[in-house]
Amino acid sequence: MNATATTKRSLGDRLLTGIERVGNKLPEPFALFTILFLITAAVSTAMAWAHVQVQVPGTEDPVAVKGLFTGEGIAWFTTTLGENYIGFPPLVTVATILLAIGIAEKSGFLAAAIRFTIGSAPRWLLPYTVGFVGVVGSIMADSAFVVIPPLAALAFKAAGRHPVAGLLGGFAAAGAGYSTNIFPTSLDALFAGITNAVIPTVPALAENATEVNPLSNYWFNIVAALVLSLVAGWVIDRIVEPRVERAGVSRDEVNPETAQLMTDTRAIRIVGDEQTVAESREPDVEAALSPREKKALAWACTAFMLIGVAMVVFALLPDSPWRNEAGHFLPKSPLLASIVFIIFVFFSVSGYVYGRVAGTVRGFRDVPVMMGAALRDMISFLVLAFVLGQFIALFNWSGIGSWIAVTGAEGLQNAGVSGFPVIIGFIVLCSLLNLFIISGSSMWTLMAAVFVPMFGILGFEPAFIQAAFRVGDSATQVMTPLNPYMVVLLTMLRKYEPSAGLGTVMARMIPFVVPFWVVWVLILTLFYVLDLPLGPGVGIMIGD
Repeated sequence: MNATATTKRSLGDRLLTGIERVGNKLPEPFALFTILFLITAAVSTAMAWAHVQVQVPGTEDPVAVKGLFTGEGIAWFTTTLGENYIGFPPLVTVATILLAIGIAEKSGFLAAAIRFTIGSAPRWLLPYTVGFVGVVGSIMADSAFVVIPPLAALAFKAAGRHPVAGLLGGFAAAGAGYSTNIFPTSLDALFAGITNAVIPTVPALAENATEVNPLSNYWFNIVAALVLSLVAGWVIDRIVEPRVERAGVSRDEVNPETAQLMTDTRAIRIVGDEQTVAESREPDVEAALSPREKKALAWACTAFMLIGVAMVVFALLPDSPWRNEAGHFLPKSPLLASIVFIIFVFFSVSGYVYGRVAGTVRGFRDVPVMMGAALRDMISFLVLAFVLGQFIALFNWSGIGSWIAVTGAEGLQNAGVSGFPVIIGFIVLCSLLNLFIISGSSMWTLMAAVFVPMFGILGFEPAFIQAAFRVGDSATQVMTPLNPYMVVLLTMLRKYEPSAGLGTVMARMIPFVVPFWVVWVLILTLFYVLDLPLGPGVGIMIGD
């Protein structure tokens, strides 16, 4: 019996070690896309010398592939280097939205909302509340991985439930459901920008497909977030907590070396090809809000609702400038083009109101300070965006993207492979790659460059391919050892289970990964079969 258990553990350990070893051999994102840029440059040059052409749908004459290492290519690159970077579409929306979310986060508004939601839930509802808060916690970006799990553990312990179940559930919901939310987030803006950057590869796609904006997957995201919250709660309540109880894991902290975890938070960031661990002092974490914090949260939520009412009234005015020429909002209108502005106002004003009442914001002079802190948090992305922008620009300019899209689409059609099975295969591929490339922006840049044009030729809306990517991008990231926040979770877990290792954490995450993946695919399937809109004015197939 023990020998068998030991064998099983060793096989699992070998599998996890193998994943970690292979993943560690991959270059970090900046180096990876530099290599891909050079490979694309060399291949495009060889294809240009070979006079490769492609008949792109929507064009009368064949399009010749252009090479970077040619006179034309060198002139293009040396004159557009800055434009390729500054013109990288996600920068326009992501940076703006992050400024507003930075105010909401740095003022304490987002954390207070999460603490209130978890702390006020009754005992029976607590697992589902943690599931919901974890899924929508992505609005705080990576902070969710550090903030939500210990809060969930405290709430579970206060309710007489096992704190480790809350700890694991909070982390799993935040990670496996990272790509969806009931609120528009900076991730929606990031994905939309990358998607729009590759649409011009195929002129017919650019002419007929619906332009993607931060709300293009909104209806799909709302359904997915709510359903996955229920799934997370069910897994916590029916699988994880009973297993933890049977394993005899302590309900109290038993490791004195990690007793200060609530005040000494280990923040891990990937810089270059190393994982840098930085220590940051945080105030004691309490699930319950103080009277002043409750008052501030009430004022902030009131401001949030009043802004919403004001904007709805403004939009519904007969002569509203947010209407299109026909007096409608769909499929295109100034309203949909104002999504970034709307998100900015919601979060910046609500965050400022909370801060003023709570005392975390002394005056308007603190606003640029909080915005600056938010931008500092995205410095790594701003650096990475330089090489991502060059890669996307070269992919589009050279014509390689068009050639791959047309050739791939024709290959699938000739093989008789089309329809939704192709999408399922795409999701599986994304899920596997997510074990090794945990950066969502990096992986979507790579995948979008190839699959958005390819599947667009097959008739799929770019927003639908983006929605499919969301499914594959999130579920498996909580079980890969390459996720740096796994170390954070392990540190938290060792407070209660000192003997826990990385394999322990991954084994505890598997009950979340499988149902999340299956249910999310079923939701996407339902949208496809019923031809439901993914967001305002966005369908499944081009022309629907």
